[in-house]
Amino acid sequence: MNGQIIKVISNDYTIKLDNNEKVICKPRGVFRNQNITPLAGDYCFVDLEKGVIDKILPRKNELNRPPVSNIDIAIVVVSTIKPDFSMNLLDKMINIIEFNNIEPVIVITKKDLYFDENIESKISYFKNIGYKVFINNEVEEITNYIQNKTVILTGQTGVGKSSLLNRLDSSLDLKTDEISLALGRGKHTTRAITFYELGKALIADTPGFSSLSFIDMSKEDIRDNFVEFNKYRDDCKYRDCMHIKEDSCIIKKLVDDNIIDKDRYDDYIGFIKEKENEDISFNTKGKR
Repeated sequence: MNGQIIKVISNDYTIKLDNNEKVICKPRGVFRNQNITPLAGDYCFVDLEKGVIDKILPRKNELNRPPVSNIDIAIVVVSTIKPDFSMNLLDKMINIIEFNNIEPVIVITKKDLYFDENIESKISYFKNIGYKVFINNEVEEITNYIQNKTVILTGQTGVGKSSLLNRLDSSLDLKTDEISLALGRGKHTTRAITFYELGKALIADTPGFSSLSFIDMSKEDIRDNFVEFNKYRDDCKYRDCMHIKEDSCIIKKLVDDNIIDKDRYDDYIGFIKEKENEDISFNTKGKR
């Protein structure tokens, strides 16, 4: 019978079958030889008599951090304070999510604790370039937006992902911890990947993270997932303009004219340098 993996704890996989029944199965032993690791979100075929996942169906996308697949929306949860709002990390998460053909949706938490004009300006900019942005108390609006979708919550540890999920469905009563004052970040409270049913949506809290890598992306991928660049691509002098050192670059002019956010552009430059350093490191290790 077909189903979807909605929970992963160690080698136990909870499957929601097409008839809405839930069963716990093990993966077939041959998966290890085939280098196949079932992920939360995978559609699969289950052999109910043997209690095993018999086949993983083709994925439309997958993420490594968190390890999930077939995601429609990634809700990027960012706080205004503790941890502080980070444009750089938000830009990086959005870029990698876009690369994986997943829709990023931004949710701002802790606005009641701290909010300033700079954060307001950044939120307005993201809205203007086409991203959906919510405040965490807009429960009905968020719930309606994600219906009929497979969704993950992602973001730094301590931004309030589990708290947001509790807001969306108070019956879950997921554990949350206070921010570590010494480290300035939250304690990890999410130990497994679990999709919860929220109306007709499946939504998963995921372990927090503090760093991401562009290792599977090219410099061109990074450029092309800054969505505001694409609108003006044909106006650049060079077809493959990287918008960095080239003359007659419309993107650089739009940054100077404050049409494209300078912090976003500076993050782009930094990401390209980071990618170049990743490539150098990878190539150096490969030669050893």
